[in-house]
Amino acid sequence: MSSLADAFKPHEKLAAQLIPHACGTDDGSHDIAHILRVFRNALRIHAEEGGNGAVLAAAVLLHDCVSVEKNSPLRAQASRLAAEKASGILAGLGWQADDVAAVAHAITTHSFSAGITPETIEAKILQDADRLDAIGAIGVARCFYIGGRMNSGLHDVADPRAETRELDDKRFAIDHFPIKLFKLAEGFQTLTGRRMAAERHDRLVAFYNDFLEEIA
Repeated sequence: MSSLADAFKPHEKLAAQLIPHACGTDDGSHDIAHILRVFRNALRIHAEEGGNGAVLAAAVLLHDCVSVEKNSPLRAQASRLAAEKASGILAGLGWQADDVAAVAHAITTHSFSAGITPETIEAKILQDADRLDAIGAIGVARCFYIGGRMNSGLHDVADPRAETRELDDKRFAIDHFPIKLFKLAEGFQTLTGRRMAAERHDRLVAFYNDFLEEIA
């Protein structure tokens, strides 16, 4: 555990406390590797945008402590449930109520599905850091991994570009690009996050175009 916690420097002591609670699922797109990537994204943004580092680190470590599958009717409630669980964990570790509330707000608002606007810099950074992991090369990999978990096909053989049909990312993984992934870069909260998102968005578009060209 210590070597894994060390990857979360300079918050390795906090990580050692929270890693056992961090993942609420066997979903490989929301595992400890995802949390570490989000943490590193958050550190890059935090270095330029500021905020409370401990609150941000705790929010990152616990933002997926309750995970709900993408096709579950409870999906929109996942971040609220995670915030409630995180609040109990941090209170049990002796955190001050204001800091617990700050972490809970960041976790509650980070989710695309929740549709809640983040109000604090820590919440804005967490949302940006998490969404960065949904675009770019990592976003492509996660999209198809999740498609496999949901038993989706790669694309519609007859109409891969959805020119004469409705987009349906429950049936075809590639449809998730225009349905959601291409829209994520528009909603970033911080200047640093927007800059990072623009680079990853370009990679996402390039993959999509190459994919469609190869199956044409």
